[in-house]
Amino acid sequence: MIQFSSLGLSHELLKALKKQNYNEPFPIQQAAIPAIFRGRDILGIAPTGSGKTASFVLPLLQMMQGTEANKNRFIKVLVLVPTRELAVQITEVFQLFAKQLTQKNKIMAVYGGVSINPQMMNLQHTEVLVATPGRLLDLIAANAVHLSAVEALVLDEVDKMLTMDFKEEMTKIFALLPAKRQNILFSATNSEDVQAFVDTILFNPQKIEIQTETLSLDSIIQTAYRTSLERKGVLLRYLIKEGNWQQVLVFTSSIKKADNVAAKLLKNGINAKAFHSDKSQGARIEALNLFKSGKLRVLVATDLASRGIDIQFLPYVVNYELPRSPKDYLHRIGRTGRANAEGQAISLVSPEEEHHFKVIQKKMGKPIDLLESDEINLNGY
Repeated sequence: MIQFSSLGLSHELLKALKKQNYNEPFPIQQAAIPAIFRGRDILGIAPTGSGKTASFVLPLLQMMQGTEANKNRFIKVLVLVPTRELAVQITEVFQLFAKQLTQKNKIMAVYGGVSINPQMMNLQHTEVLVATPGRLLDLIAANAVHLSAVEALVLDEVDKMLTMDFKEEMTKIFALLPAKRQNILFSATNSEDVQAFVDTILFNPQKIEIQTETLSLDSIIQTAYRTSLERKGVLLRYLIKEGNWQQVLVFTSSIKKADNVAAKLLKNGINAKAFHSDKSQGARIEALNLFKSGKLRVLVATDLASRGIDIQFLPYVVNYELPRSPKDYLHRIGRTGRANAEGQAISLVSPEEEHHFKVIQKKMGKPIDLLESDEINLNGY
């Protein structure tokens, strides 16, 4: 069995891993960490929850140890991501391990939706920058940050960045980077668009591919209840209270429904908050932090959160409404059952959704029994 100690990591980082209960490396970490140490370009095809963040954070932090700082505002490591939530989460992982190291490196996240001025000021002496493309270009235009000394470029969730039409912004950013650099690219899929994009920026990359199925389904207990639209809310409250569920991530298909479900839960004595794009960045970060720390029992989210919520031991995911595609269903339920911990995914299926639920099961290749809920006594919930 491969251990972190065999991957070339420093004694300081091994101590930090042990402190955070990282017991053994995931497959992508086993392959990527030594390759990054060798200076190779990396193409990682891996789903959310496969351990990819630590696979680049650990070696990049170690490689900066003992090196001189660049001129002010000339960063060493640039990580590009599609969403603010992912930027914050990756920064937290960098900071978690960086604080255990002798040489301190300043790490920062920048993203839109908040005032740019504090970010401009805080960029002083930053060495690792995690950024969304649009906000990064704004900061470059203001001379707040320079890319000509970047030694390593990480692109996370490239497939999502291409779907969100960031290609033009990324092309502008690449033109400002030095030709000599290490490139590390991660994508959940290896579509034609991703491959065409890869060919333009990676040099002789080492390809690491982790299969989604082996990661997302084996440790997830999937359950479904047949229920009317009118009974969904009260059935959800019954399941949470009767099962004494703590830390429950509930998915809805719209912002309005997320707000309504969270309000009804709160009204019935279950601590809940909504999480979606109409919330301010500050409100979203606060809700996510409360949820991660266990101080918030239920987070009700739209598919904005189906990628990017990284909670190692999240026990429950509920599909209050089914997503539009089987791929989104996998992204949702993949928030649980991570790090070899067992998780539960529960779907509330109305008669109107039954055909779509069959399609999801067929694509997934795993049947799920549809349990009747009519006889459950929901009085008082």
